[in-house]
Amino acid sequence: MYNLGDKIVYPMHGAGIIEAIEEKEVLGEKKKYYVISMPYGDMKLMVPVDNADSIGVRNVIDDNEVENVYNVLEQDTSLTEMNWNKRYRLNMDKMKSGDIFEVARIVNNLSYRDRLKGLSTGEKKMLNNAKHILISELILAEGSTSDFMNKKIENIIDKN
Repeated sequence: MYNLGDKIVYPMHGAGIIEAIEEKEVLGEKKKYYVISMPYGDMKLMVPVDNADSIGVRNVIDDNEVENVYNVLEQDTSLTEMNWNKRYRLNMDKMKSGDIFEVARIVNNLSYRDRLKGLSTGEKKMLNNAKHILISELILAEGSTSDFMNKKIENIIDKN
């Protein structure tokens, strides 16, 4: 169980801070919910305490893992020759996993593909979502701002 003030990641939405644990009645059933404040995107989420582990909620990465994320973003990438639909489904599965390193790979690969060939509308949206998830976690892990983190990631990606 997580506590007030814990920095956690909710797959497909990004990282936030638990600002409350509330009991709510939904469909006649009382349950406890984490109220998560998402600093990047200015959103609040409510996640059932009972389901947090099963949906992939986890702690924000530590300093060592932050460096590994930057290493993933710096890796050379190549174009995979599969159709966009299959590539999209594979990337979506990776994003749903909540694994920050997979999300960083998606950002790296789709950014590279976008520079070389352009992206479909669906993949552009996926790239934006993946960046949002990545930035939200790095902001909390490093205690930085969204502008700073956005520029830092863009600079790393532009070097490839």
